[in-house]
Amino acid sequence: MRSYNPDLTPPWKKSAPVPEVPADRDLVVEEVTTGFCGAVIRCEAGTVTLEDRFGKHRVFPMDPRGFLLEGRVVTLIRPSAGPTRPTRTASGSVAVPGARARVARAGRIYVEGRHDAELVERVWGDDLRIEGVVVEYLEGVDDLPSIVAEFAPAPDARLGVLVDHLVPGSKESRIAAQVTSADVLVVGHPYIDVWEAVKPASVGIRAWPRVPRGQDWKTGVCEALGWPPNTGAAWQHILSKVTTYKDLEPELLGRVEELIDFVTAP
Repeated sequence: MRSYNPDLTPPWKKSAPVPEVPADRDLVVEEVTTGFCGAVIRCEAGTVTLEDRFGKHRVFPMDPRGFLLEGRVVTLIRPSAGPTRPTRTASGSVAVPGARARVARAGRIYVEGRHDAELVERVWGDDLRIEGVVVEYLEGVDDLPSIVAEFAPAPDARLGVLVDHLVPGSKESRIAAQVTSADVLVVGHPYIDVWEAVKPASVGIRAWPRVPRGQDWKTGVCEALGWPPNTGAAWQHILSKVTTYKDLEPELLGRVEELIDFVTAP
C-alpha cells in the first residue's frame, strides 16, 4: 500500500510563492536583509554582485525570497545564456519594450547649453519620450526671464529649468529667484560646467582639474589633461563614456529627476 503523508501545516502559516526573476545585468533590486539597492553587474556560483549608484559593490547569495523588485519580494535565479532585453533604461527606470512616444506635453524643460541637453537626452531620453516631455536649451541664463514671459507657464503647462553653477549669491541664483513661481521650477548643480557632472572615473581621469579664474574653463580642462585644444571633440569623448545614470554625479541626477517629476505632475 502506498504511504500517504499529508501536509498538516495550516494555510495561514504557509509561505506564498514568489516570482522567480532572472538576475539579468542592470536589473535593479534591493537585498531584503541589508536594504542595499543596486544594479546587477555579475551573477555566478549562486551569488549576485550589485553596484549602487555611488559605485559601491556588494556580493549576496541568491537565497529564496532574498530580494525586492519594485517593492515586491522575488527570488533571483541565474539568467539564461541567450540574449535578453534591457530591463532598465539608462536612467535606471523600468524599460518598456515597444513603448511609443507620448504626444508632447505643454510643459517643457529648459537646460543651459547644448552639452547639457545632449547629456540629458543620453541618460533620460527614453523616459522623456514616454512622458511626452520636450527638452530645449538656453543659449544663456540671461535669456531666461524673456523665455518664461513668452512661455506663459500655467498649472497644465509647467516649466522646469536646469542651470549650471547655481550657488548662493551668483548671477544665476538672482535670475532664478526672479522667475520662480508655482508653475516654474529652477534648479541647478554646483558645477561650473556640466562636464564636471560626469564622474571622473567614467572618463578615465583621477579628477577634473582646477582651472584658474579668468580662463575659459573648457579650454583650461583640455590643456590640463593634455587633450587637443578642441572643446567640441573633448565633449564628444566625454559624452561617449556616459552609458547610464551611474556615470553621473548625484548632484545632477537628483535635479533632473526633480524637474521631470515637476513638469509631469497631474
